[in-house]
Amino acid sequence: MITVNINGAARQLHDSTHIAALIEEMGLTGKRIALERNGEIVPRSSYATQQLVDGDKLEVVVAVGGG
Repeated sequence: MITVNINGAARQLHDSTHIAALIEEMGLTGKRIALERNGEIVPRSSYATQQLVDGDKLEVVVAVGGG
C-alpha cells in the first residue's frame, strides 16, 4: 500500500495504482478535470501510464458549468 495526498487529504492506495484507476475510483471518469501531480499538470493522455508512488501530492479540480 502507498499513501498519496489528494486535495490535502491522505488516501491509501494499492502499490500499482495508475492515475486513470484513481480517477475511476473517485467517480470522475468522463468528467472535465484538471490534475496536478507534485506541482506539475498531468496531461489526460498520460493518466493510464503514470503510476502513483508513495508520497505523491495530487490536486484534482473538477470543472463546473454555469455562469
